[in-house]
Amino acid sequence: MPIKVLFESENCTWIDVIAPSAKDLEELNVKFGINELLLQDTVESNHLPKYDEADGVKFFLARENVSTGRKNLNTISDVSTKLGIFISKKFLISVHRLPTSSIDNALLEVNKSYEIASSITPDRIALMIGLKILQTFDRENERILDIMDKLESNIFLGKGMKQDLIKSLYRIKRKAGLNLRILNISSDWVSNFNKLNLEHVEVMDLVDKQKDAIADYEHLGAQVTNLIGMFLALSDQRNNEAMKILSTFSIYFLPITFIAGLYGMNFNHMPELNYKYGYFICLGVMVLVVIITFIYLKRKKF
Repeated sequence: MPIKVLFESENCTWIDVIAPSAKDLEELNVKFGINELLLQDTVESNHLPKYDEADGVKFFLARENVSTGRKNLNTISDVSTKLGIFISKKFLISVHRLPTSSIDNALLEVNKSYEIASSITPDRIALMIGLKILQTFDRENERILDIMDKLESNIFLGKGMKQDLIKSLYRIKRKAGLNLRILNISSDWVSNFNKLNLEHVEVMDLVDKQKDAIADYEHLGAQVTNLIGMFLALSDQRNNEAMKILSTFSIYFLPITFIAGLYGMNFNHMPELNYKYGYFICLGVMVLVVIITFIYLKRKKF
């Protein structure tokens, strides 16, 4: 994709590159003097967040949360995409493989501040982008919480326990764990914002935003774990109730089956078989056993 200028003023030029080709990377290297190895980091799919500096250019490699809809959630690439930010005194270059909401939202904020263009510097744009990146994790956290509320209602108020629920909970747990990992390893680029020409309060606002996001995902992970535990406990309880019903029927029919089996034996001498009222007496005994069993179970509140 062609190199695109998003914002330009006397103090700052913001250049954005989406899905750079080898030719684009070479042009960035030649025109802006950006280290070749740092440019390669922006196209490596599973590269971790980092901060580096070379030839007077500061490099922040962050990861932004994205909803990819992938079935497998094994690596951080399944829930996020890279965003590289190169900063010098006069320019900022953002490089990313996919369109990102953080770039779009930061650009809107820059355009709103166009009247005070003199205050817009590469460092300040980088701070805007950094805050927007962390906000993507906040939005994902809110979306997952909404899904969890629906799943919780289905678990406690729904009819029957569907196996799809446990699959959904497991996916949420995997997603929360991967996002938490990204946020933890993002400390490298977040903490190095103090090397930019920004006020200490502004940098601490970014650091606090990261800490809040980490705390939210830790709490989310604990909630999912508890909900999975409740789901399994309720499943066991319902299975136990079913076994209780079967056991109750067994208690009633076991003595009756014993009597039927006793008189079903093929012996030649069984006096009761020839007795005129033997059949009715046998039925009466069976009914009496059922009544006694019922009264016993009723008193035991079984």
